[in-house]
Amino acid sequence: MLIYGGGAVGLGIASCLLHSGNDVDILARPQTVAALETEGLIRTGIFGCVHTKPGVFRCYQSLDETCNRLYDFILICTKSFDSPCAARDLAEHSHCIDHATIVLFQNGWGNAEVFAACFDKRRIYNARVITGFHRHRANEVEITVHADGIHIGSLFGESAGAVERLCHAISAGGIPCEKTDAIEKDLWSKMLYNCALNPLGAILGVPYGELAEHAPTRDLMDRIVGEVFAVMTASGYSTHWQNACDFLRVFYDRLVPDTAEHKSSMLQDITAGKRTEIDALNGAVIRLAGDHAVAVPYNRAVHSLIKFLEGPSAD
Repeated sequence: MLIYGGGAVGLGIASCLLHSGNDVDILARPQTVAALETEGLIRTGIFGCVHTKPGVFRCYQSLDETCNRLYDFILICTKSFDSPCAARDLAEHSHCIDHATIVLFQNGWGNAEVFAACFDKRRIYNARVITGFHRHRANEVEITVHADGIHIGSLFGESAGAVERLCHAISAGGIPCEKTDAIEKDLWSKMLYNCALNPLGAILGVPYGELAEHAPTRDLMDRIVGEVFAVMTASGYSTHWQNACDFLRVFYDRLVPDTAEHKSSMLQDITAGKRTEIDALNGAVIRLAGDHAVAVPYNRAVHSLIKFLEGPSAD
């Protein structure tokens, strides 16, 4: 298996696959590769501590270094804005993807379409992840919160049986994971969750739970969710709830409490002076709203505020 992207999510999933005895390669930035090759991969947090020593897995800075290795699964763990570059990179290294199943462990909506432009869409699967990862050092990741198991399935009507072995390997390594034939519903459930929590948490500098404790921020999240639900419906997509009110009951009763202490990756990116994934979240909602003449003023507002916080370098 190849983990394409050595950030917090990539290292967290890699730790599971290594812990369950799989053959794993990690493609990452030079600093991450150096740390992994020197100290190994360390995982801490709510699913226990795992330390995989150097030499048990391979690390690369470029696909040119993989020496024609063939992969059964390629797990894309980059930020959503890196999807076009990742897809092109893999397309230029056909030896890596000769028969591999590509699984997108990414936030937001629209990543599958990017990869489908380069590869047979029958090989492309999406993962829905509602688990919090925080990378403390280049080779160390902490699992901070967990709201539900990882779900993996196809947006293009393919059988989820192709990812059953991968799901079993991740589960055996510590994080619950299962295949699904309803990944579209799962991904839109996460869009509703992320579009409400991530930008407001980043703008205000607070964890998820604090947003739900105050009437003004609850009102803002209610309105964002209502807009996202309207856009999803107008675009012909669906989720596990019939309306926004049904989702919001589960959101406030279970999803937010289960992840109350988590500070979003968007807040972590803003704090670190990095580009965020706002364009694949609220930005994707805005684009779809334009296609269907749906008004989304609250999503536009938080999108603009995050763009301001990112600064001109992210434009």
